[in-house]
Amino acid sequence: MTVIFIRLFFVFLGSIIGYYVGWLIGDFNHTYALAGAGVGFFGALLVIFVEIRLRRLSVRNLSAAVFGLIFGFFMAWLLTLVIRLIPMDEKIYSAFNIIFVLVFCYLGMVIAMRGKDEFNLIIPYVRFSRQEQKDEIIILDTSVIIDGRIIDIAETRFIEGRFIVPRFVLRELQQIADSQDALKRNRGRRGLDILNRLQKGSHIGVKIHDEDFPEVKDVDAKIIKLARFLNAKVITNDFNLNKIAELQGVTVLNINDLANALKPVVLPGEEMRVRITKEGKEYNQGVAYLDDGTMIVVDNGRHLIGQTINVVVTSVLQTSAGRMIFANRPGANLRRESRGR
Repeated sequence: MTVIFIRLFFVFLGSIIGYYVGWLIGDFNHTYALAGAGVGFFGALLVIFVEIRLRRLSVRNLSAAVFGLIFGFFMAWLLTLVIRLIPMDEKIYSAFNIIFVLVFCYLGMVIAMRGKDEFNLIIPYVRFSRQEQKDEIIILDTSVIIDGRIIDIAETRFIEGRFIVPRFVLRELQQIADSQDALKRNRGRRGLDILNRLQKGSHIGVKIHDEDFPEVKDVDAKIIKLARFLNAKVITNDFNLNKIAELQGVTVLNINDLANALKPVVLPGEEMRVRITKEGKEYNQGVAYLDDGTMIVVDNGRHLIGQTINVVVTSVLQTSAGRMIFANRPGANLRRESRGR
């Protein structure tokens, strides 16, 4: 509403100024004054139209272009000073001056925009903060927002800093929420609800970041590029994004790795009580699960499906997908050894 009011006020001022300019140019003639008001009105509308069309223009791209333009002017001015030392006609010198300004301004803008990531400390698109204040930036990807465990982690206050949700991640969540597939639609809506709860209830600030990289199509690649630009960390539970980010030197906090690290330690020889829920892949195996989802494979437990029994851990296998525990009923190894004798 404020922007609309400003635009209307700008159109009004444009018409008034146009009327005044027409009044002066036309020697206080009302016809010229009305014509000037019309020109001012349509000119203001044209400026507003250009402003609306430039809404998607990146501030960082604009900053880089302005820096390149200034640098181009400076280089053209230096070169014309050198050319001035050579005796030549004033018209030829003026022609060289115009050519140098045009060429160097163009090259400066193009080169600066192509290498805008290298101007982080020069162009005015950097974060200023006190040196003693640590403000860690953490970027959330789509998968970790939909997962939802990030809320529990944030509420424990083990993470300090500020959450960043890129605009392109928010668009991806909206596309998933609008999907024709019911499962995808529910996942997308859950992600939007999680993000809303995170903004309202978390002690960590959540900011929507408008920076986009139109030349990059893949969302994961955009997240990595944004993390490198902001010198930020990425929270995810996407295995592929985790590996690609590590290869490019971006720090990744994987929630699945955190969950695996926090699972209780189980050593061979320990006894536990579990409920056999289904049969295993191998012959005569039963499968049980701990409260945290860890799978327990019980030898000779297929016929005990639906029963709660005591088992003894025989070995623990740690994989990238999680941890798997192998167990047997108490005394099974002793009975096997006695039969072998």
